[in-house]
This record gives sequence, C-alpha cells and structure tokens, in this order.
Amino acid sequence: MILLVIAIPIIAGALISLIPFKERRHMEVFLETWIVLNSLLVLYLLVHRPDHVVTLANFTGNLSIGFKVDGMSMVFAGLVSALWPFATLYAFEYMTKEEHEKIFFTFFTMTYGVTLGIALSANLLTMYFFYELLTLVTVPLVMHTLTREAILASRKYLYYSLGGAAFAFIGLIFIIIYGSTTDFVLGGVLDLEKVGDRTNVLLLIYVIAFMGFGVKAAVCPFNSWLPDAGVAPTPVTALLHAVAVVKSGAFAIIRLTYYSFGTTFLEGTWAQTTVMLVVMFTIVYGCSRAVKETHLKRRLAYSTISNLSYVLFGVTIMTPLGMVGALTHLVFHAVMKISSFFCAGAVMHQTGKQYVHELDGMGYKMPCVFGIFTVSSFALMGVPGFAGFVSKWNLATAAVESGNRIAYGGIICLLLSALLTAIYMLTIVVRAFFPQKDFEMEMLSGIKDPNWKMLVPLFIFTINMIMLGLCSAPLVNFFTNVAAGVY
Repeated sequence: MILLVIAIPIIAGALISLIPFKERRHMEVFLETWIVLNSLLVLYLLVHRPDHVVTLANFTGNLSIGFKVDGMSMVFAGLVSALWPFATLYAFEYMTKEEHEKIFFTFFTMTYGVTLGIALSANLLTMYFFYELLTLVTVPLVMHTLTREAILASRKYLYYSLGGAAFAFIGLIFIIIYGSTTDFVLGGVLDLEKVGDRTNVLLLIYVIAFMGFGVKAAVCPFNSWLPDAGVAPTPVTALLHAVAVVKSGAFAIIRLTYYSFGTTFLEGTWAQTTVMLVVMFTIVYGCSRAVKETHLKRRLAYSTISNLSYVLFGVTIMTPLGMVGALTHLVFHAVMKISSFFCAGAVMHQTGKQYVHELDGMGYKMPCVFGIFTVSSFALMGVPGFAGFVSKWNLATAAVESGNRIAYGGIICLLLSALLTAIYMLTIVVRAFFPQKDFEMEMLSGIKDPNWKMLVPLFIFTINMIMLGLCSAPLVNFFTNVAAGVY
C-alpha cells in the first residue's frame, strides 16, 4: 500500500502526455479521479498504518530505501493528501490561460507522489533520495512559462537546491558513520561511543546539514530563490510556498533534529544557539521585506520565508513542546498560505493585475476572493479565533517553558512579525475595500469572481482556517502524542 500511494501519482502524471485525450475535460476527470483516489488510499493507510518497514531496495551495510508510517509521516502525508485534490481542481481553471498544459500537469501530479515519498521515508537515505527527486520534478514547473525570468528563476532554484542538498548529504554521511542506524528513531541514533571526543565536529555537521535542508525551507541567507520562483503559475507557487517544497525542507529538519542527531545531543550546545539565531533573524527579515514588496506574489513569498522560520523556531527549541509548536504551524500555515496564494492567483487570472497598488476597489468586484483573503490575513496575523493564533501560541508557550533565554528573544520576534504581518496583509485588504474617494469604479468593469473550480477550494480552506482556530484541541493532542513517541 505504501509503495502504491507513491507510485500512483508518478504513473498518472507520466500517462498524461501519452494518452490522447479528445477533450480537455477528459484529462481533468482522469487527473482528479486518480488524485482523489490516491488521497483516499493515503487516508486509509494512515488510519490502518502498518508497523513494519516496507523495503524497496537494500544496499551495503544498513543502507536501504524503505518506507514506514510513523507519527511524523502521518502529519506530513495527511497534509499533502488533503490539500492536493483541491489544488488540482483550482489548477484546472487557472491553466486555461496558460500553454503546455499537459507538461504542466505531468510534473504537477508527479510532485504529489515524490512529496509522499519524503513523508513516508523510513530512514535518512530514503528521504534524501526523494528530496533530490523533488528538485528535479519541480524545476520544470518553475520554468513553465519559458520566459527569461522563469528560466533564470528555475536556474537559481536548481543551483540553490542542489547546493543545499550537497550540504545535507554531509549530514547523511556522518549519521551513517557515527549512528547506530539511518532509520528514524525519536531521540536520535548517534552512538556516543563512536562520537567520542568529536562532539564539536558532529555539532558543526548538524549546523551544516540544517542549513543544507534549510535551503528549501528558505532560511537566511539562502532564500532569494523563493520570491523569484513566483514567476511560475500560481498553482505551482502555492504548492511551493505552502505544501511541497518548503514544507519538505522543514519536515527534513524536524527529522534531522529529533530523529537523527537527537535533542539530547544538541540541546544547550552552541549548535542550537546558532540555528536558533538564524531562524529568529529570518522571521523578522521575511516580514520586513514583505512590507516593502509591491508585487503581490512576491510579498506573499517573503511572508512564507518568515512563517517557515516559525516552524524552524519550534524545532530549534528542541523540546517536545517545541516540536508540537513546529508541527502545529507546519500544518496550519499550509492552509493559510495556500488560501492567500490562491486568492492572489484568482486576481491575476481574472484581471491580469500583479501589484498591490493595482488592487484598489477590487473587493467590490471580487467579494468572495477578497473576503477569503481577509480571513487569510487575520489567520496569518494570529488573531484569536483563527488558525494562526493557535500555532503562534504553542510556539510562544514552548519558548517560555524551555527556559532558554535566547528562545525568549524568539517571542519578541514572533510579536514583531505579527505587527509587520498586519501591515503587509491589511494594506491589501484596505486597498481592495476602501479605495480613495476619487477612485473611478468604472475602471473595473467586467471584473468578477472566478468560477466554482477556484472558489470551492478557497471556501473549504476558509472553513478550515476558522475550524482550526476554534477546534484545534484534537489535532494539537495528536501532535503532542507524536512528540511523545506514542505514534
């Protein structure tokens, strides 16, 4: 079953270019059917999770390509499988104005399977393999339009990703040498007898690997690829910024920290201090750049840079509560950010407008889209009653209870980030609903909300942002059990 859910999207994506669909809607039905079916299979797999490792290939020693469903797998695989069908439905409408649809949906669908490969990896080698594969299947999506900007952005994305993976590979090698296994074990796998007096060397390797995986998670100073990748079609950027690529980077760092090196080895060391300071700086940097940015998608991209480091801040606290905070924001931010990106994409699809100053009065012409964008804004700001408040509260609580003085500084960064988020998100909302008195609404004639293929996912995400804010206890309890090793 594990191999099946990874293989189905990869095979379905490959078949798109081979099957001569007579009509476009036939391709849509084919794709949506297989993606929904696969998501249902993933749900069944997570509910009836097998306890054993499914091995695809064995190499020398204890190295293998294997898959297993544990608590972390359930979180990430569940998130990916829940969002992908709606993202695909949205993409059907968005891509009507784009070229090379079959190529787009080929790689778009294959990315689903590769991301599940990362989520369900049983060991560091398997995760690294699919992590590299994720880069290869998403580069064509970034350069889809084949404009000069798209080609340059895809080249930068490729260079950064391969460079980051090279640093992450160093971490893999040292885990192979100094670990008892490469399998993911909560608490870490380092053999302290092998480590001996090389503690500082291993700490340096952890920082190197952290920054390597952190390239996809857009930590400073390796984040400039993310705003540039906004030249891709919006369904791609939404998944890049909310689910597949950036969350794979954060997920990999959680695995590296809690399941490979182990917090017992890392907590209280200079390595913890180093990575925590990096993510704290990134939180503030991302928000600051978002305030200055006038391009709509690039503004949301800088917001993603900041919010990803929320997740990593929870990781660097290196306590069970820190892990709970990280997992909460990993999931909640995905829903908030994919909603805001889809709103931006709907505006671009319906109007062709790309800059914040061009959005004056559009709230009256596209009330559904901008109403949902307003909810996304409140959620990202952390307003009580919305999803973002819960995740930020969990992170702040973890920081306080850790007793780490540097983590207290992280709380200040979270508060400053909330203020800056209010500025760069509400600026858009105010322009949309409260244009200047001399603004002529006739300039917006013919503009309206998109059709149901775009609106249905947006309404579902909106409901989830509210429900996660009001009824998050069951999910947070599940994250607590994952952090405690119950799952």
